[in-house]
Amino acid sequence: PTFHKHVHKLCNGVQIHVDDPAYDHEVFRPWRLQALGFKAIRRLYPDYALWRDFPYEYVFDKLAIDVINGGPGLREWVDDPAATPADLEALAGPDEAAWVELRRPYLLY
Repeated sequence: PTFHKHVHKLCNGVQIHVDDPAYDHEVFRPWRLQALGFKAIRRLYPDYALWRDFPYEYVFDKLAIDVINGGPGLREWVDDPAATPADLEALAGPDEAAWVELRRPYLLY
């Protein structure tokens, strides 16, 4: 990580950098990319302990992935063998569309 409490520490995570000239900020969806990565890990290694079960920050009764994502939706989608990318879109799309409208009056440019 390049900031916060884990700056310059090896955390065994993934940091995504897109440096291709074809990159389009309006189209790229990094949260979906990471979600699909989790889904691939779950399918390839179904018994892998993908969700760490220890207190996260100030929350002791929820999994860290659920705290970070505001609920269990992502985790449940990843863990459901029948769930598809279209299901993920149905899960996330309405909230994202609502956020776009909610923030619109505050955009300066």
